[in-house]
Amino acid sequence: MKAVVQRVKRSSVSVGGNLYSSIRTGMLILLGIHEDDKESDAEFLADKCAALRIFDDGNGKMNLSVIDVDGSALVVSQFTLYGDARKGNRPNYMRAAKPELAEKLYGHFVGKLETKIGKGKVATGIFRELMDVELINDGPVTIIIETREHD
Repeated sequence: MKAVVQRVKRSSVSVGGNLYSSIRTGMLILLGIHEDDKESDAEFLADKCAALRIFDDGNGKMNLSVIDVDGSALVVSQFTLYGDARKGNRPNYMRAAKPELAEKLYGHFVGKLETKIGKGKVATGIFRELMDVELINDGPVTIIIETREHD
């Protein structure tokens, strides 16, 4: 499982021109799910994202988590994170999880993250929908986390 975590001042998801969800201070998490991923990967990654110290403390040092700053998270499923473009110019998505597994693990990740950072603190996109994702990056700060190496 792979997460691209971006510290944001605000972020939102719209579908068909209609606002679906939004957050203020917090993190946008683009979540990729690999075909070999399991619930334990979702749990590990949710714990890691919740505890990630990427927010400034009173001294301007990145020393606080999203929990510490009473922030929120917007989680958007993104199978393209497992696109392999090493050969040719068209990425191969064969290692991305099939939709049934991906949706289950996406839901498990979201539930675990909400348990960690607080009820009502996790917004989502719509699984398998074409979405417009907007963000105001704060920093910018972008961290990539993978639960394990895949070939």
